Amino acid sequence: MRSGILLAAAAVITCGAAAGGWFVDLEAGGAFPGYNDVQVPNDSTGTRFSLTEALDVPPVPVFRARVGYTTGRHTFSAFAAPLRLEGEGTLAADVRFRGSVFPEGTDVEGLYRFDSYRLTWRYLVHESPCLSFSAGLSAKIRDAEIRLSGGGITESETNTGFVPLVSFSLAWSPCGVWGLLLDGDALVGPVGRAEDVFLGGTFRADDRLRLRLGYRIVEGGADVESVYNFTLVNFLMAGATYSI
Repeated sequence: MRSGILLAAAAVITCGAAAGGWFVDLEAGGAFPGYNDVQVPNDSTGTRFSLTEALDVPPVPVFRARVGYTTGRHTFSAFAAPLRLEGEGTLAADVRFRGSVFPEGTDVEGLYRFDSYRLTWRYLVHESPCLSFSAGLSAKIRDAEIRLSGGGITESETNTGFVPLVSFSLAWSPCGVWGLLLDGDALVGPVGRAEDVFLGGTFRADDRLRLRLGYRIVEGGADVESVYNFTLVNFLMAGATYSI
């Protein structure tokens, strides 16, 4: 599947980025798990616990890709970002998950998968020699899974759904070559929230190639009848955008 305009422009835009045409944006780095609170189902029959506290979940390498097209002040893009965190450990207390009980002392393995696909549209609201700002919308499809295995039991909660997001990009490049970029998609709703935001430095290698290095945060989740899950993942990322 594919995604959007938004982060594409974000990780891409520096001063003078209004030139039209196709671009490819690649980003790679490391994902460092933060909190990951889970309860399935979200009622008295499920145990609320932290995957990252109950299990040892190490950092993992990650990769993101975007393809987009800019015409005038409009940018359209398709984006994919798979994420898979795995861990193992011994439960310090009983965990009731999807109707099964994993007893205290059970050696378990856990999986948290969150694959994100977005289609994005952004509009270049402002552009000056050193500052640009774009805003728009992203249509996100998330394909998620939480799995727990141990003691001869395996339970998995999967969910695929649509999430609308607000997309934005703010790029500051006072010297024309080096700059700063704040770029992301985010939205807060009545039962949940989602944020995927990058902050870092940019370098314009030439008219076609732009590089970046910085910090990305992905955070959010939902509090609904079937599941409670809120997750934070920190990223250290390097990226490149090439205009074709």
